[in-house]
Amino acid sequence: MLPALLASLLTACATTGPAIEPQPQIVTRTRVIDTGCQTFKPVYISKADVLTNETADDILANNVAGERQCGWKPRGK
Repeated sequence: MLPALLASLLTACATTGPAIEPQPQIVTRTRVIDTGCQTFKPVYISKADVLTNETADDILANNVAGERQCGWKPRGK
């Protein structure tokens, strides 16, 4: 009787349920959308404008960055 009882206890723990499906892998991608080219424009100055050297350097840096990153072209004379 004892061997039958032990056998029934040991087999009662075994289950044959549905197979565990692997979880889908989540892939995250980062995409940078630069809208600065749509918002900012080149700064143009005229001969009548009076600028400090620092302001002229800032305008030049802005326009050079715009040429490089946004494809700005120099304005015709």
